[in-house]
Amino acid sequence: MSLLSFFTFFIFFFFTPTLASTEFDFGTLTLSSLKLLGDAHLNNGTVSLTRDLPVPNSGSGRALYSRPVRFRQPGNHSPASFRTFFSFSVTNLNPSSIGGGLAFVLSPDDDSLGDAGGSLGLAATATKFVAVEFDTLMDAEFKDINGNHVGVDLNSMVSAKVFDLGFINVDLKSGDTVNAWIEFDGSTTVLTVWVSYSNLKPKDPILTMNLDADRYFNDFMYVGFSGSTQGSTETHSVEWWSFSSFFPSSSAGAAAPPPPASPPPSIAPSVAQKESKSSSCHNGLCKENLGAVAGVVTAGAFFKRVKKLDTLGSEIIKMPKQFSYKELKAATKCFNANRIIGHGAFGTVYKGVMPENGEIVAVKRCSHSSQGKNEFLSELSIIGTLRHRNLVRLQGWCHEKGEILLVYDLMPNGSLDKALFEARMPLPWSHRRKILLGVASALAYLHQECENQVIHRDIKTSNIMLDEGFNARLGDFGLARQTEHDKSPDATVAAGTMGYLAPEYLLTGKATEKTDVFSYGAVVLEVASGRRPIEKDATGAGKGGVSSNLVEWVWTLHREGRLLLAADPRLENEFDEAEMRRVLMVGLACSNSDPLARPSMRSVVQMLVGDAEVPIVPTTKPNTGLSTSHSQLLLSLQDSVSDIDGIITISTSTSENSFSGIDIV
Repeated sequence: MSLLSFFTFFIFFFFTPTLASTEFDFGTLTLSSLKLLGDAHLNNGTVSLTRDLPVPNSGSGRALYSRPVRFRQPGNHSPASFRTFFSFSVTNLNPSSIGGGLAFVLSPDDDSLGDAGGSLGLAATATKFVAVEFDTLMDAEFKDINGNHVGVDLNSMVSAKVFDLGFINVDLKSGDTVNAWIEFDGSTTVLTVWVSYSNLKPKDPILTMNLDADRYFNDFMYVGFSGSTQGSTETHSVEWWSFSSFFPSSSAGAAAPPPPASPPPSIAPSVAQKESKSSSCHNGLCKENLGAVAGVVTAGAFFKRVKKLDTLGSEIIKMPKQFSYKELKAATKCFNANRIIGHGAFGTVYKGVMPENGEIVAVKRCSHSSQGKNEFLSELSIIGTLRHRNLVRLQGWCHEKGEILLVYDLMPNGSLDKALFEARMPLPWSHRRKILLGVASALAYLHQECENQVIHRDIKTSNIMLDEGFNARLGDFGLARQTEHDKSPDATVAAGTMGYLAPEYLLTGKATEKTDVFSYGAVVLEVASGRRPIEKDATGAGKGGVSSNLVEWVWTLHREGRLLLAADPRLENEFDEAEMRRVLMVGLACSNSDPLARPSMRSVVQMLVGDAEVPIVPTTKPNTGLSTSHSQLLLSLQDSVSDIDGIITISTSTSENSFSGIDIV
């Protein structure tokens, strides 16, 4: 333990105020911070409350945060407020067998375990408890309404209030992941529950009730989960959990924390300290795009500039952590194909479950080609100097046995690409605006605030990850280049993704901050319209028609005075028209064919927050010569590239502006 860690540990345990908030999630918990009772056990990075057996079994289990949480102030007994989010699934090898269920529980007791069957492992003694049950067994003894309901249990298995999940088309026994949010307001003593398949909290709760906190809370309570079976093969897994408690400012004299958000890019504190929330969703990064993550190193951890890109050698020093090949191999089950969750630039990404603490991470394994290793080394040499709240955090690295491995935080809400096009529910406008502002802030940092300017070269929605609060985290620096400020860029091999590439970059191979701005503009239009930059074989639909090129289509609507028709129809007009118009105009300004007419990313940030006006965007897209060539090139490449979302490199001859080849990377 470092001296700094020791003093942090010492201060926390001996000088923490009695009313300090408690915050933690699965990203910061370790084995020592979980207490498992009965059949509860860890299984592949999740907490299983009951046994996974091929034959029917009756049993119960409980998993608790090992430290008690203060729920009442000393003296006046004013209650704490709390928020929790968790994802869980119920599966059954034999769906016809009798179930059981699980519950989120608050109890002053961390040693007792309730019975199997319909009691959900809750009612063991006369001790008080508060539980929100997710019941899969209709038990007449407890006056259950059916075998698919949510209930609030107060010192009793007979629920004080219930809700039939059939009304919102949620089936607890479907095997699908279910998300739940539970909040208690200490100032109003109102308990509220939301449930959904989506990882977006629904607008309307399923349960709301007043709770006599003084009757059901002790000064300190344990929080966690309980579950049971009754002669069945039903299993109950908690896949993600985050929790925070605090005392309302009106009674404690201290302000409540802001809504759940991810931590700053620093080493996550251990659970022996005051934990920091980082994320709250079960899904991790989405399958195809989890590889699109890169990050920032923490304070005091830097890389030296890599002098030779064919070896790591001694040039790289002190990452946040140097992992061993053995532990990353174990975490990924020998890099099992079933653990693959994405493909990034020049590497494959695996879901990893760290054997020593059960933490879930993303492990990026460099391709064994010379180019792949060079890109990884380039990425390492760049991200060592970067720190920004809108960049994905790098946890550490490994270089053994000829392998180069990077370990990243797992982003709970996956990629922006998946959130836009594959989520059950449309991404709300407020989230989209916040995401675009976050990406703009990250790019302004890379372009203008770093010691050396960083050109990302691969800005796209699949490289933008989303944390718990749907804050943007820009990732994948495998194609990034670092230069001195105001230095003219060298011509190189153009690389990137179709639909996001600036026309001058395709023709010259020179990547500048303005080529990043163009890519960002494509992202803006994609986010606002819900359409991809290039839609192959588009036939035309809707009021404004659909073009294969998103920029061209939006510019046409702008010319015709119908710009707002570009708004994503899935939003169902639930947005501020002035905000939508501003965002679309920013997207067009960034997508200008003339690089000199594009704004800087610092200006874009000011435009999005309303501190600067969007520059006048001509109704007719400027024709710089490059524009025509760009459109023709896109159409020809579109016919040549089978995967238009894949990364391509285009070899160019800068003297003749001719193309010598196209390669899928």
